[in-house]
Amino acid sequence: MSDPFSPTSFPIRPISPRASVWRLRTRTLKLPPLPLWMGIVNVTPDSFSDGGKFLDAAAAVEHALRLVEQGADILDIGGESTRPYSDPVPVEEEIRRVVPVIERLARKTRTPISIDTSKAAVARAAIEAGAEIINDVTGLEGDDEMLPLAVETGVGVCAMHMQGTPQTMQDDPQYDDIVGEIHTYLAQRRNLLLAAGIDRERVCLDPGVGFGKTHEHNLALMAACDRFHELGCPLLVGHSRKAFLGKIVGDKQADRTAATAGAALTLARQGVQVIRVHDVRQVRDTMLAFAATGGLS
Repeated sequence: MSDPFSPTSFPIRPISPRASVWRLRTRTLKLPPLPLWMGIVNVTPDSFSDGGKFLDAAAAVEHALRLVEQGADILDIGGESTRPYSDPVPVEEEIRRVVPVIERLARKTRTPISIDTSKAAVARAAIEAGAEIINDVTGLEGDDEMLPLAVETGVGVCAMHMQGTPQTMQDDPQYDDIVGEIHTYLAQRRNLLLAAGIDRERVCLDPGVGFGKTHEHNLALMAACDRFHELGCPLLVGHSRKAFLGKIVGDKQADRTAATAGAALTLARQGVQVIRVHDVRQVRDTMLAFAATGGLS
């Protein structure tokens, strides 16, 4: 009987040439063979994993600086939860949450700051405070002013795929071809961004693991991220601590840090350039050991 864990049981598909840089508002990130780490800073009371822990601006800044010490290459600041069935936050409240954090971080660290929002007014306030990236779960579709703002300010952008909205996305997500349909969507969004005047090197794409996908959809996407290199843009994946990992390990209440790290190895093998995580040190250390012992060769 063949060994299901032999090296030949895990064939490595050829990867399309991967983007090597991501241009931001005032700088350019080089994208080495190992992924860059985007550290998550949720300035919210209701995010699925750490809601309420960093709602206070001082606590959020302290946490963000700790992530930088642990190896974060980007800090992603969000003031509105996008977990399933979360409630929308008014623009003024979202700005109140994130701008003081971004202003303080911009003074304290050179690490690029990303604003995780789908509202143009929030993004503008964040950019004025020092943000370099707009990370938009609606693919820059949720607000008609977001695309013109991105063109005007010259920020880096990350366009994500989501079926539905956070309030509806997990009701009954359906796909005939999960990878092919998301590939088509991201290609269309990329083309629209380029046509609007955003340079290709400023565009990053995210297949949206966990956003309008079933457990099986998430597994299929994680296993096929290399397909998206065909689009010629950096790839970002945010699978950290998500529910499908709890289902994999057979315990929905389990700490998902190890599962997050294990899945990150799959993403690295496929050349994903940016991985968005809560636990930077643990996942980064796992990746360093994996790479040093031949895991990426």
